Amino acid sequence: MADYGFNTLAVHAGAQPDPATGARATPIYQTTAFVFEDADHAAALFNLQVFGNVYTRLMNPTTAVLEERVAALENGRAGLACASGHSAQLLTFHTLMSPGDEFVAARQLYGGSVNQFNQSFAKFDWRVKWADTTNPDSFKAQITDKTKAIYAESIANPGGLITDIEALAKIAHDAGVPLIIDNTLASPYLIRPIEWGADIVLHSATKFLGGHGNSMAGVIVDGGKFDWGSGKFPTLSEPSPSYHGMRMWETFGDMAFAITTRVFALRDLGPALSPMNAFLVLTGTETLPLRMQRHCDNALTVAKWLKANPKVEWVNYAGLPDNPSYKLHQKYCPKGAGSVFTFGLKGGYEAGIRLVNSVKLFSHVANIGDTRSLIIHPASTTHRQLADEDRAKAGAGNDVVRLSIGIEDSADIIADLEQALA
Repeated sequence: MADYGFNTLAVHAGAQPDPATGARATPIYQTTAFVFEDADHAAALFNLQVFGNVYTRLMNPTTAVLEERVAALENGRAGLACASGHSAQLLTFHTLMSPGDEFVAARQLYGGSVNQFNQSFAKFDWRVKWADTTNPDSFKAQITDKTKAIYAESIANPGGLITDIEALAKIAHDAGVPLIIDNTLASPYLIRPIEWGADIVLHSATKFLGGHGNSMAGVIVDGGKFDWGSGKFPTLSEPSPSYHGMRMWETFGDMAFAITTRVFALRDLGPALSPMNAFLVLTGTETLPLRMQRHCDNALTVAKWLKANPKVEWVNYAGLPDNPSYKLHQKYCPKGAGSVFTFGLKGGYEAGIRLVNSVKLFSHVANIGDTRSLIIHPASTTHRQLADEDRAKAGAGNDVVRLSIGIEDSADIIADLEQALA
């Protein structure tokens, strides 16, 4: 469906009327397993000689529609859906890394990712080295012969910083490694990282892709352009004992990463997406363009109001002309700077706590990307596990309040903040 526009792809990509019933909406194939035609068909499926459904942990028809749709929206080659955004990160690095390998990540990341990279990945002996999104050269300085990837968020959570994807892509490719971009906050409506040089795109589809705060999901998109045959990535380039010596890159070409991640990482680690959640996220993608534009329009209105409020110390939203990321916003996402941003109150930590306890329309939850407006104080919640210095580096200092602006009337959103500040 490459010739269709973004709005059309959001509704139709990957989906056809059900051939058995004529159902127009994608059915929920709530099954664990699928009947084989005969023994030869089963053997061909298990040998990767033909594609098809074996077991829902690996593949499911409902999930397959979601994978194809998100890949189409990102202008990628193939998709792989899984249980959450965190599992998308785990599966991606499981395919790329061996014990002792390194990757370079932006320090301006969601706090859960910082903790996953620092703590949980260390148990696999995967080693993260930190760089500064505002200084692309800092990534280059951290690269060694053990580096297997560069990782950043297109729009950083929680600070809303916009990444210079093109600059990071050049650094990664000069080093012979892929650029991985978490595109959760932007969604493909605002930024399509593959078109700026990214090789792998990740989503917590729990957020804007699903958009309604009712389902957990993650999606990996393979850009299909990276050369995996250099020898740096043996899982992709070397003979596989699991598949009778098959070389995945040689066999599957421009979709080798997506297939390898499915048949090795997803197969063995097991964070499968339920068909019901795949269905809910699919339904959410149909309104993604409409919701994202409303999110962005409302966020800009609220950010301007906060900036003029005497009780507010600062506002960090890339859509404001005096923001350091404003030029990158104009380059990468001119339709809007996203829904999520941070600000600080003059009363610091305690004032932030009082604010989140006083809102009525806003929901105080550890989530973003909902149709509803959401608020949180990261230092006491999502980034609580980090030291003060690390929180500050991640854009989640003690005075920071994070907003995820919903699609309500902007006047009502502002009125709620006004009464809470009072």
